[in-house]
Amino acid sequence: TADPAKGVAAMQTDLKRMRKGHVGAQFWSVYVSANLPEPQAVQATLEQIDLTKRLVARYPADLQLCTDSACIEAAWKKGRIASLMGMEGGHSIGGSLGVLRQMHALGARYMTLTHFKNTAWADSATDAPVHDGLTPFGKDVVREMQRLGILVDLAHVSEKTMLDTLAIAGAPVIVSHSNAYALNPHPRNVTDRALDAIKANGGIVMVNFYPPYVLDAARLWGAERDAVEARFKALNRGDPEKAKAALADWDKANPMPRGSVKDVADHLDYIARRIGADHVGLGGDLDGIEVAVTGLEDAATYPALFVELARRGWSQQDLQKLASGNLIRVLKASEAYTAAHAGDPPLESPTTF
Repeated sequence: TADPAKGVAAMQTDLKRMRKGHVGAQFWSVYVSANLPEPQAVQATLEQIDLTKRLVARYPADLQLCTDSACIEAAWKKGRIASLMGMEGGHSIGGSLGVLRQMHALGARYMTLTHFKNTAWADSATDAPVHDGLTPFGKDVVREMQRLGILVDLAHVSEKTMLDTLAIAGAPVIVSHSNAYALNPHPRNVTDRALDAIKANGGIVMVNFYPPYVLDAARLWGAERDAVEARFKALNRGDPEKAKAALADWDKANPMPRGSVKDVADHLDYIARRIGADHVGLGGDLDGIEVAVTGLEDAATYPALFVELARRGWSQQDLQKLASGNLIRVLKASEAYTAAHAGDPPLESPTTF
């Protein structure tokens, strides 16, 4: 997948490796930066949806665009990889429930409420809190998502946003790429209190392969690197290239602790013991991260994780739940909720123009 002549770095996902890794379904993230002004974020999200649809259409023997559980199961029977789309960050709807509805019409089937920054209606896990969780409009966003059949994704959000959402959610939620806070106290991970609420909701936590979210040593390394980067910038004001080169030298001398398949399995073990094997999933974040734990570097490596879990005594039934059963259950519950609320009117949002 690398093309040095075009400046394209090696990726972690391609069709050959997805097949080798026995990937049967995938959410393609139509991610756009939270640094974009919201009108531009909406446009960029539309462009990402367009790109994803063109990608799927280009490989009809391998990929099938899906928006529901029945389509996923039909794709499997045809030997295709079911391809769904998810928006990673509420900035993608520009503060508009009308835009949310149109994203659903275009095929988006999950939305992470925030990314690394707060939205105007929800607090992120990695930004200074300003809303104390969800605002009243944020609660309307959650309600409208569930009325439509868009999965509510609580990755990236603060604990208070998680708890506020779970207090009003009528259908199961997902946490698309996060781990257990008890094993690694990174703000991106899920606390025991939130895990318990997710169990009560019927939702799932899909574990991430990014070392700083998996391994405490990598989290601490990241904090040290941030401090070193700030120091180099302060020492080289007016010369950003020199600061960048100094940081590159530091990186070579101080590589990130990577962790291993066993460390990811530890998070799955912890979550399954805490809230049950009905509430786990896989959210490796491949190609959303620059490096993954050793042994889970790309889409071909998923079997290594299942081998490790089987070695630890996970049953065939629980491994099946992890692989696909739990997500299919959540999708079907979401679809049932939407069907039950088919007569509910759309919620309105105030306009600013």
